[in-house]
Amino acid sequence: MATIFFSYSHRDETLRDELEIHLAMLKKQGFIETWHDRRITPGDEFDKAISKNLEEADIIILLVSSDFLASNYCYDIEMQRAMEKHEQGESHIIPVILRPCDWRSAPFGKLLVMPTDGRPITKFPDKDDAFLEVVNAIKRTITRLQLRQDSTPPSISYGSAVKPQILDIPRSSNLRIRKTFLDRERDQFVEESFEYIANFFENSLAELSNRNPEVDTHFKRIDANHFSAIVYIRGKKATECRIWTGGSSRLFRSDIAYSSNASGSDNSINESISIVDDGYALFLQPLGMAFFTSQQNVKKLLSQQGAAEYFWDILLRPLQQGST
Repeated sequence: MATIFFSYSHRDETLRDELEIHLAMLKKQGFIETWHDRRITPGDEFDKAISKNLEEADIIILLVSSDFLASNYCYDIEMQRAMEKHEQGESHIIPVILRPCDWRSAPFGKLLVMPTDGRPITKFPDKDDAFLEVVNAIKRTITRLQLRQDSTPPSISYGSAVKPQILDIPRSSNLRIRKTFLDRERDQFVEESFEYIANFFENSLAELSNRNPEVDTHFKRIDANHFSAIVYIRGKKATECRIWTGGSSRLFRSDIAYSSNASGSDNSINESISIVDDGYALFLQPLGMAFFTSQQNVKKLLSQQGAAEYFWDILLRPLQQGST
């Protein structure tokens, strides 16, 4: 069984959790066990626990972001030691680019990073596609390192019938603790959500045009906080929108707003989503201004993908109703 060590910034904890979920099958098949600093038990010495598990790791995953690069502990201690172990053949490093940042000049910049070509995970319209690339890279690494004790270890496959190693350590699965989210965390979530929605729209517009010969689309990044989308059918404008975060009036300060007018102002909106939390995680919630929004949808707590789909449905509704 291979031991995986996660080196990451706590500001990227949500993305680390998502990656761990995608690694569930490898855990169930008994191929891996994972460790990160949230596994440190009360009373343990922080530095010693991290150092011990880093030294014992077979695979070290660097979850790279601007916060990771700015962290003295992640960069100067964990990453530097990980590179030493990698160069000595004691461990294998897999850098995973979470968010856009200046990583290419870092010591691990010479290594093959994931996802492919160093495309940040947050730039994928569907993050599941990105995480699957990372999982497959980990599978290849396990096979290459021949970590299984058999003299001729088989390649890992999706249909493997290897039985998991069951650790007889009884514990509860109810381990969540309510937390209070800081303004910095909320602001970062707004920025990341807006970037996700912008990438989602840009890629969805391109695919809409590819699949429908009579359709042309136009995506425009107006500035860092605004973008517009227009769909033409046989050269005629059929539907349009403008989406932005923040406004000059600051009326919707924590929201991402939607207008059905691609060239309108920030003072005119048709829908908005707000940042909310359930005590455990941050979500996006529709204001409910769209005429077709049901009260059930208004109460929903949406993920970034759910919010992007919600706005996309508003844009496509005129086309799907045939009112073009």
